[in-house]
Amino acid sequence: MEIAEPLRIVIEELSKLPSIGKKSAQRLALHMVKKDKQELEALINSLTYLKDNIKFCSKCFNISAEEVCSVCKNPKRNQSIICVVEEASDVIAIENTNEYNGLYHVIGGVLSPLSGIGPDELKIKELIQRLHNEEIKEVILAINPDTEGETTALYLAKLIKPLGVKVTRIARGLPIGGDLEFADEATIGRAVLHRVDI
Repeated sequence: MEIAEPLRIVIEELSKLPSIGKKSAQRLALHMVKKDKQELEALINSLTYLKDNIKFCSKCFNISAEEVCSVCKNPKRNQSIICVVEEASDVIAIENTNEYNGLYHVIGGVLSPLSGIGPDELKIKELIQRLHNEEIKEVILAINPDTEGETTALYLAKLIKPLGVKVTRIARGLPIGGDLEFADEATIGRAVLHRVDI
């Protein structure tokens, strides 16, 4: 069956979004066809508003509606700890736990020589500058534990430790509610290696 061109164009555009395959894009597009024009205009306006008004914090590079984000401006946050993350989505994930009360620094990815991403393509110089200018006692590396993430974490640790700043890494292991039999060997190994007293 031939898909009408307006529908086909929307499906193609939606399928470019992360985690949206052709079938999901088709379902979303067909859902939009059923919506009235006002609802679609509200969606379009919200996307335009997002693009026109979102920026990156000049201090930590988190997503913000202002020059400096609400985390960096909050005097109740622990100003002596910086949690280094890959992307702004990681800040959201950590904030949703309500377990961390320090500052952040979004480096914008990981080192990946095969993809042409070196230290100069990330916000690493800006992190080191913050460590020189602010009274930071600890840097928590909350980088994904894949090959590039491990390389990035080691690289950052080598840069930061000589500055006399404590460098820690978020714990890795089994998720709450996870089953040992379904976990991979590396995850189980790390969980055993980094066990804690109870």
